[in-house]
Order: sequence, then C-alpha cells, then structure tokens
Amino acid sequence: MRRLVSLISGLLFGAGLTVSDMVDPARVIGFLDIASGAWDPTLAFVLGGAMLPMIAAWLIAARMRKPAYADTFPAKPAARFDLKLIGGAALFGLGWGFVGFCPGPALAATSLGGVPVWIFVGSMLAGMLLFGAAMRFRAG
Repeated sequence: MRRLVSLISGLLFGAGLTVSDMVDPARVIGFLDIASGAWDPTLAFVLGGAMLPMIAAWLIAARMRKPAYADTFPAKPAARFDLKLIGGAALFGLGWGFVGFCPGPALAATSLGGVPVWIFVGSMLAGMLLFGAAMRFRAG
C-alpha cells in the first residue's frame, strides 16, 4: 500500500508540474532572470500554492499518533551545514539556473519528450551513479 501511495503522490506531483508549466525550462529561467525586466513570477505562485496543502499536512500529522502507512514517523534530520550540503545546493542551483530543470520537473518533462530533456535526465542519472560509486569507494 505504501508504494501505491508513493506512486499516486509522484503522479500527482508530476501532473501539477505539467499543468503549471513548470516543466518548461524557459518558464523557470524567466523566474530566475530578475535583471532583464521580463521577470516571470509564475514559479513563486506555484511554490506558494504548494505550501498550502503542505501546511495542512503538517497540522494533521502533528495530531496523529502514528502515520497511516508506517509504524512510526521518521526522525527529523539533524540541522547541520556541511560541505556536502552546501556543495550539493550550489550544484543544484547552478544546474537549475543554467538549463531551467531540476529533478522533479525534468522527470515530468520526459513524458513530453525532447532531446534536451533526455540529455538532462541521462546526465542526472549518470551523476547519481557516479556519486554513489564515489561514496562506496570512499567508504571502503
């Protein structure tokens, strides 16, 4: 059941990205391009709109004794800033700013096709595999 809920959540997320046109890199780059005078605030409204159901979910979860599809709630992550976090955030931001894709919208955009999308997703997956291999090599 947990996988079904995850699948439905992912499909809903992808549909929301597609309906809001956040799978279009030009839309994202237009949001990031504040200096040109042609700033596109659409992404800010999408992000703001996404906060409303999230706030409702936090309020509901705070009153629950246990989650619906697990025995316990996951532990909150430690609030620490290290080189991996800062480096990863910087790489994410650079990639998002240069090409207008981040992982969620890129995966949703694969349904629309196009060579640039597949190049990005392939590069993203290759980077994930390379990172995993580097961490295994470092650990062992």
